[in-house]
Amino acid sequence: MRDGLRGLTTRGRSFLAAAVAAAISALILGERDLLRVAVLLAVLPLLAAAYVGRSRYKLACVRSLDPHRAPVGASSRVVLRLQNMSRLPTGTLLLEDRLPYALGSRPRVVLERLGGYQASSVAYTVRADVRGRYDVGPLGVRMTDPFGLCELSRAFPSTDRLTVIPQVTPLPSIRLPGEYAGSGDSRARSVAVHGEDDAATREYRMGDDLRRVHWKSTARTGELMVRREEQPWESRATVVLDTRAYGHRGDGPTASFEWAVSAAASITVHLRQAGYKLRLVTGSGADVDAAEAAGDGVVLDHLAEVRLEQRGELASLVERVRQRADGGLIIALLGSLSTAEAELLAALRGNGATCVAFLLDSSTWLSLPDRARAEAEQAHAAAALALLQGGWRVIGVDHGSQLPALWPQAARGSQGFAMRAALAETVAGGVK
Repeated sequence: MRDGLRGLTTRGRSFLAAAVAAAISALILGERDLLRVAVLLAVLPLLAAAYVGRSRYKLACVRSLDPHRAPVGASSRVVLRLQNMSRLPTGTLLLEDRLPYALGSRPRVVLERLGGYQASSVAYTVRADVRGRYDVGPLGVRMTDPFGLCELSRAFPSTDRLTVIPQVTPLPSIRLPGEYAGSGDSRARSVAVHGEDDAATREYRMGDDLRRVHWKSTARTGELMVRREEQPWESRATVVLDTRAYGHRGDGPTASFEWAVSAAASITVHLRQAGYKLRLVTGSGADVDAAEAAGDGVVLDHLAEVRLEQRGELASLVERVRQRADGGLIIALLGSLSTAEAELLAALRGNGATCVAFLLDSSTWLSLPDRARAEAEQAHAAAALALLQGGWRVIGVDHGSQLPALWPQAARGSQGFAMRAALAETVAGGVK
């Protein structure tokens, strides 16, 4: 009751003031009818306060998000289900869910009335254009009586988390170099990449155990065939994301770093679907193994929160990758590099690894004078040449480039030679 009295609206307080004035006038004038009016004016807000105060603690709320994980630019539907846990109906309810600024303005929904033990659901949508994890809630409820004499607020402390992941772009199927790592007679085929069936036999080799001879295949082919051994071969890939702040340019969702994050997400999802054992390493310290049971969610959740590092160094990133390097394929999303930094990356070529670099010319995300543009292009070409000389395959990325169009270049083994010659000529011309 005390809380209800504190929640009296201006109208409710006016009723009480009018009741006091009427009671005083009735006593002075000796009018009993006026005293009855005073009693009525006083009872109405008091009853409203008791009614609202009692229903305040008889509400239950459940919130659900569909989906809990949404890509940048997509919408998520938030459903609020309120249930009246008492036999008395509620008055008008004003619902206001608290949202972070990135998800838009706070939604406000009005429920006219909830009967005893009844439930009602309301829904609204949110959309985020910036990656991250956002808390939705808590929910605030303002309850009023039918006459608007009393109003109380209540907050449900529970919150739900919406994860806004990078945009994932479908990539064309290609046959990548260096995709197998391990030892043995056979290897697992990535059907999504190759579209080929794995054979169960191979030609006989000197020293093979004759008990492994597969006679049906021998009769069919006319050559001695043996069964393959167990298949310890596996497709391994490491995706490396450069998070150095000075290697990227631009602001907001159109920055070069956001292009790199989205590309990393698209590549990891594509490779996992192709059957790769995947590892994600970022300059911010993340080192994630995408386990088969966890799906793509564990990688995408990390990429949702990755941020630029003001003091990030490429040497520490290279060292982190090398600590668990076990061959296979390395795909790096790199910002602008100096020649010395590009030479550091040559250390990742060990243990038979095939290295592919998507090298962003982050200066193209800015409007530069002609002289500054020429210097930036020269520095980019010199870094690309250093990577090529270190055994990397280099794919240049400019502002406006589309990853699906660039992706097939990762499978072209000869493209590096033509690019090396072109870059060497460019650098030589710049030196003159």
